[in-house]
Amino acid sequence: MAFTFRQLCYFVAAAESGSVSGAAQVLAISQSSVTEAIRDLEADLGVQLFDRHPRGLDITPRGHQFLRHAQTILGTVSDARQSMVEEATQLSGRLSIGVTSLVAGYVISDVLARFRRANPAVEIAALEDSGEYLEHLLIGGELDVAVMVTSNLRDKLALQAEILEVSPYQLWLPNGHPLAAQPSVTIEDLADESIIMLRLDETEQPTRRLLGAFGTRPKIAFRTRSVEAVRSLVATGAGIALLPSLIYRRWSLEGDPIVSRDVSGSLPVVQVGVVWRKGAPLPATVREFIRTAQAQRSKR
Repeated sequence: MAFTFRQLCYFVAAAESGSVSGAAQVLAISQSSVTEAIRDLEADLGVQLFDRHPRGLDITPRGHQFLRHAQTILGTVSDARQSMVEEATQLSGRLSIGVTSLVAGYVISDVLARFRRANPAVEIAALEDSGEYLEHLLIGGELDVAVMVTSNLRDKLALQAEILEVSPYQLWLPNGHPLAAQPSVTIEDLADESIIMLRLDETEQPTRRLLGAFGTRPKIAFRTRSVEAVRSLVATGAGIALLPSLIYRRWSLEGDPIVSRDVSGSLPVVQVGVVWRKGAPLPATVREFIRTAQAQRSKR
């Protein structure tokens, strides 16, 4: 029996919430319905999508691979349904978009894919650069819109921003680390741990605040500009990391598991949003891109 659209919806909800109860609450259905749908889906695919444990669900490597396909299918169906209820107006023209490094790797791809599917006649040019330079281009009219970390905006008088995601910092640990078994983790628990530090312009300010929260000089084992390097180093036990939740993935490129935990206390957050020049008339392509980004936010 082929899997159904309903099963995909239930699977994605369970993967995103990390538990059957969380998925049932989001979907407003019974937990038994979610459990049955996931069990039938696993039987149809012939793979185990989740590891079950008392705290909830951990998606397996095969489950993570299938999740991307499921999200694409649901997004395509949503776009098809939306196209039937909107005015049949075909947008055309050119749209110039700026993105920062963090956004380029973890936020913009889904938004762009959805926008391209709905507006194939629009020519898109995207530029990745620092937030400071993108602000300069926006104010000068050389960019139509940017998707970037808005908590670092320098010229808030000239720019309009709408937040798409608020991403708190969380702790990354290698599988089996003693802190992963603790019911709660505090900054004080990390004082003697080796820290893997990500050096990106977008995380510079919150990272400084984070290091100040330690009270004492933290043990920095490694500094890198590569998120994938952080994952590999953490997964192989070289240290731990404190990073925004939006860039967390359960495995390194080598397939080693990474555990995440919330840390109690006043940790910084990263805000990602769509930004445009304040007071400027917005072309239809820009308005549609902003709408698409907002719709993508509602799916997260």
